Amino acid sequence: MTGHLFVVEDDADHLAALCDLMQAAGHRVQGFASADAALAALTTSAPDLMLSDLRMPGMDGLDLLRAVKARPGDLPVILLTGHGDVGHAVQAIRAGAEDFLEKPYDAAHLVAVIARTLAARATRAEVGRLQQVLAERAEVTILGQSRAMKALRARIAALAPLDVDVLITGETGTGKELAARALHAGSMRADGPFVAVNCAALPEAMFETLMFGHAAGAFPGAGEARPGKLEAAQGGTLMLDEVEAMPPPLQAKLLRALQERAVERLGEHGLRPVDLRVIATSKTDLRLEGAFRPDLYYRLAGAELATPTAREAAEDVPLIFAHYATLAARRYGRGDPDLPWPLQQHLKRRNWPGNMREVRAAAEAHALGLAPLRADDAAPLTEASLAERVAGFEAREIAAVLDRHRGNTLRAAETLGLPRRTLNDKMRRYGLTSSDGDQ
Repeated sequence: MTGHLFVVEDDADHLAALCDLMQAAGHRVQGFASADAALAALTTSAPDLMLSDLRMPGMDGLDLLRAVKARPGDLPVILLTGHGDVGHAVQAIRAGAEDFLEKPYDAAHLVAVIARTLAARATRAEVGRLQQVLAERAEVTILGQSRAMKALRARIAALAPLDVDVLITGETGTGKELAARALHAGSMRADGPFVAVNCAALPEAMFETLMFGHAAGAFPGAGEARPGKLEAAQGGTLMLDEVEAMPPPLQAKLLRALQERAVERLGEHGLRPVDLRVIATSKTDLRLEGAFRPDLYYRLAGAELATPTAREAAEDVPLIFAHYATLAARRYGRGDPDLPWPLQQHLKRRNWPGNMREVRAAAEAHALGLAPLRADDAAPLTEASLAERVAGFEAREIAAVLDRHRGNTLRAAETLGLPRRTLNDKMRRYGLTSSDGDQ
């Protein structure tokens, strides 16, 4: 199995020999004379494997390994050393190295180790993809027997088989993405990709390359061609979340691509056709948004769908709470949480300003003992101030995300869209702890 390799070695002759060996084995290779240079290149390139010497001036191979493992993604690292240091080997394996080879190594053995590592990485990726597909299909169940939820399921069932673009509206936390995934799961595109784009977090300066892709050399650092989000959704569904936040100049560019169902990569001349369904979500009425283009609204709103609030589906809150509490408990090997009738009635009466997203966060925190709810809670949210309600929701949401990432504040901060320092400040404020030592 071949791939794109980073080779890091401060000895010029050895670096050249390693690169020649890897190229002869069919790999695409980039060589680096220092760990700093290889780490910097990771911001613009995505290799499949890194092969590094251990002993190097400045940042050594072990520090490079730790820096790579601190980044998101699954980049396997193999270390080479001429010193036969058992202590370093143990440290490297504990830090996440895939393998550790002593110089002088057998060339055929090194090639075999790299092929085996690439195959294992591909297997992990496929398992992860299948797990994600199964999780997404499990998560697209629209629970509830209230009139509002029954109407939502009926509307989704009617729209899903129709290959029309859909605009989903609803308050924050009402499950607009869940509805979008349900539309995708019930469509003729269900076996295709579901690509979600958060328009509120889309950097304007990078809009074209992120959405439409770019050619190799289109801008400094673009070492290889990459497709954009529209091409990634080929044969499937593209979800534009919080589309109301998209700046007007970007709306015009998106409108053209959606009208033509074609994209022009940055640095290329010529259109690439795309076959996809677009589902947009908005927490506001786009017709009342003065900065939102009417022509883009009509392009997106081939059909419309509204998600109900927790107020409109209050009778379903205990069922939804129980569902997410049970999933959280089973995920960590705990028994199904008890949900006595008085607590169910309390959940129905309780005010949920964050809607079903807040219900889910509270359920997960309750199941894991992070913030258990009781039927005799002295201060239901209806009696609290707005600031207290917001703080309560925020604390439960942070606790639930921390639990999903087993206390890893770096990954939790990425999920929540917060700087890590801000997350740590909020954790201290709410008395939350993590497994990596942060408060």
